[in-house]
Amino acid sequence: MTETLRTPTPAALPDVHEVPEAANGGSPQKLKRSIGVVGGTLLTLSCVTPASTLFVVVPDLFSSLGTATALTIAIGSLLCIAVAFCYSELGTLVPSAGGEYAMVSTMAGRLAGWLVFVLSLLVVMIVPPVIAMGTADYLAPVIHLNPSYAGAGVMLLATLAGLLDLRANAWITGVFLVLEVIAAAIVAVLGFAHSSRGAGSLVDLTVAGSHGKADPVTAMLIVSGLAIALFVTQGFSTAVYLSEELDNPRRNVARTVLTTLAISTVIILVPVIAITMGASDLAALTSGDISGMVAAWSNSAVGTFVSLCVALAIINAGIVMVIQNSRVLFASARDKAWPRPVNNALSKLGRFGSPWVATLLVGVPGALLCFVNLDTLYGVTGVSVTGMYLLVAVAALLARRGPHADQPAWRMPLWPAMPVLLIAVLAYILSQQEVTYLLWTGGITAVATLYWVAYLRPRRATRWLVSIPEDAQA
Repeated sequence: MTETLRTPTPAALPDVHEVPEAANGGSPQKLKRSIGVVGGTLLTLSCVTPASTLFVVVPDLFSSLGTATALTIAIGSLLCIAVAFCYSELGTLVPSAGGEYAMVSTMAGRLAGWLVFVLSLLVVMIVPPVIAMGTADYLAPVIHLNPSYAGAGVMLLATLAGLLDLRANAWITGVFLVLEVIAAAIVAVLGFAHSSRGAGSLVDLTVAGSHGKADPVTAMLIVSGLAIALFVTQGFSTAVYLSEELDNPRRNVARTVLTTLAISTVIILVPVIAITMGASDLAALTSGDISGMVAAWSNSAVGTFVSLCVALAIINAGIVMVIQNSRVLFASARDKAWPRPVNNALSKLGRFGSPWVATLLVGVPGALLCFVNLDTLYGVTGVSVTGMYLLVAVAALLARRGPHADQPAWRMPLWPAMPVLLIAVLAYILSQQEVTYLLWTGGITAVATLYWVAYLRPRRATRWLVSIPEDAQA
């Protein structure tokens, strides 16, 4: 049988803040509730980082899917609605900074939760430096920088910002987010205004081939691209990571998740449609040079403005991703995932209430990763996101059994059909991914399983004790 952690009732719950092993023998500090739906949505949208996703990730989809890019992202967004329902229900049942791993551990067992933690850690550690290295391209109209050094600088800046109070970061990222939306809006307006291909290009699914001819985009190619399409709006899960710092998480987690998904889908999908219709020809679209298209549609000044907005968007994304990732490490220490000295270090909170050791441990290695060739890791990220969503859907399928059935929480419509359908679709998407990416992700998961077998499971009475903050259960 699956070894499942059950969420205890408030009366039976021991002091969860005794979970981290504080060196002084006292209970460790907890994250403070300081933001509402607006602040949470701003931070979560900034982690989705629509503009940097549009300018950094989407061009890769254009190069492989051509005019089918908009359709693939639309299908991915529809799938994400079901995923968001799962996150909303589980996030209100288990409002923990551990995010996916806390939800899955509580519903589906400790081993499943541990594997989700590893998959989420893969995603959150790889993505920030990869996106950060794109900063140099969009600062080029003003200054030419080495992509690795520019990316490392962004990661270090994000690390410093991550040490601040979360409310201050909500305002900082909110200002940057406004500039992101403006940049995306300019691209959409210019694309529609210079539409030369018409709406028919959205259903004429072709991509420029190597011989200059149009090649058809097959259904299998679209299915394969869905792993990256799911990643395009993946950041809405940040609302769950922030659940310990959201006021009234039982209500506000679901609101933040669903609001963020809706807004980010519009900000990303509308410009993608406009670019598809506005590209001068199929070769220009497949090249994915969005900045070049903007310059051709307008002038160099507008192109420079959009590029600078994207550079700020990337910095913004780095700040929020460092915040999110540090909360995951903080929660893993509180839940005793590591040996005692590591748990003590990661659970330390700084002057502004942020987990400063965990923040440094996320940001500094991220800066170093900017000097590593990470091109192939986009595929690993896509597989990891799909696998993580699959396990979350399994947990959602188990969320209404036993003591969880009567707990107050936001409940998704069309349960259990929604998670069952999602599990089937995600499993099929995984089966269509490249073997290399599956092997890399599978190998890392195997190593994580060995750690579970050799260290965590033999110490199951004192290690990997996934908990929920007391005030969240009241």
